[in-house]
Amino acid sequence: MLAIFRAIFRPDARVSGPGTLAALAAVFAQLSLLAFGGGNSILPEMQRQVVHVHSWMTATEFASLFALAQAAPGPNLLVTTLIGWRVAGLGGALVTTLSVCAPSSVLTFGTAHLWYRFRGAVWQVLVQRGLMPVTVGLVMASAALLTRSTTTGWQTAALTGAATVVFLLTRLNPLVVLAGGAALGALGLLG
Repeated sequence: MLAIFRAIFRPDARVSGPGTLAALAAVFAQLSLLAFGGGNSILPEMQRQVVHVHSWMTATEFASLFALAQAAPGPNLLVTTLIGWRVAGLGGALVTTLSVCAPSSVLTFGTAHLWYRFRGAVWQVLVQRGLMPVTVGLVMASAALLTRSTTTGWQTAALTGAATVVFLLTRLNPLVVLAGGAALGALGLLG
């Protein structure tokens, strides 16, 4: 838990510097245009860029920021704001948030009229048919990536498996499962 708070509230001066804001803008603007199916579909590429390409943080720090973003109320892409803050403070938070929202919003606004005008057209149905399985694949890749990043032992692997089964087979409110996971962690039962 302490690692999460350190990752959030203390921007990393080692990675901030000239060009960092421009690099953040370039990375997150590109991700914005790939986010078919929502923000979770771009997590593997986001982690690759943030952790491996730019070395702005570790995979564990990335997973901690994602976990915090998921536990907080608000949009799924809150993680981008947290990454920006971690990398370059308030400026980074603003740049990443705007960069991930603006390009896809402009594209959506620009194409919505055409998409609606040609609804039911053969080409539109075919495009949707092609995008749906790719979107599912992106979301599944995100789940696999986060599983690898957050599994630190058999206890966390078991909790991930149990949570998956609960989410797939029941209608239990996810907040109950989140609270249970937080309680297990607070009690030191997750290694």
